[in-house]
Amino acid sequence: MKLASYISSGRPGFGVVIGDGLIECSVRGVGHSLKQALAADALDQVRAIADRAAPDVSINDVTLLPPVVKPGKVFCIGVNYRKHVLEMGRDLPEHPWVFTRSADSFVGHGGDMLCPAVSEQFDFEGELALVIGKTAHRVNAAAALDYVAGYCCLNDGSIRDYQRHSGQFTAGKNFWRSGAIGPWLVSADEVGDPAALQLETRLNGEVMQSAPTSDLIFDVPTLIEYCSTFARLEPGDIIATGTPGGVGAARQPPVWLRGGDTIEISISGIGTLTNSVVDE
Repeated sequence: MKLASYISSGRPGFGVVIGDGLIECSVRGVGHSLKQALAADALDQVRAIADRAAPDVSINDVTLLPPVVKPGKVFCIGVNYRKHVLEMGRDLPEHPWVFTRSADSFVGHGGDMLCPAVSEQFDFEGELALVIGKTAHRVNAAAALDYVAGYCCLNDGSIRDYQRHSGQFTAGKNFWRSGAIGPWLVSADEVGDPAALQLETRLNGEVMQSAPTSDLIFDVPTLIEYCSTFARLEPGDIIATGTPGGVGAARQPPVWLRGGDTIEISISGIGTLTNSVVDE
């Protein structure tokens, strides 16, 4: 099941993507947003609606938003693919490196990512992101996948010089509209094993990153166990699992995003997140 959040005729909502159509669930009594539906444990009701209803609108006639519009928490994992660790000149981590992003640092599929006027070091990072489906606190890795509602593509757009201003990543990872997430949430049952996916990032059609998610140093269950140890994860919270090698900062010469670029993040079983880059 593919679940999308959107604006249609000026009205926000969420629904199920069926081909090029969209079944509007937010007008059918299961919550006004996907986050509300997750909190109410209403995905079975959403699935039942999708089984009997026809699409209400074409997906081409709506503006797609991040699948969870206002997540309570967004935890991002740094240096979680071996090749990326090496290309960035870091040591292999003993524990997950966790930093946070704000909700307004993301746009949805088709939205414009902003290249900030204060920097020329705007980089891309294609990632697999998971969305929590039910409250998770001190969860064991063996049971962790039971707490996942589904998965998205994510672009952890990074302003590298600001990222290096201190030992913390926060400044370089939270520029307004510098990242993207989408195009939709694919339910966990449809994705299956999150370690059996293939991720690819393309810049203006050229492949920049390509790796299987089995290359993660800390896999999805381990990340949920770790993050739920220090935080109470709630429905709609997001964990971005890290990016593979091939980022622009590690190339010679470096490759930075510029106005007019198109950046695509594709993950097998999920889809393709496509965004244009515009100068601020």
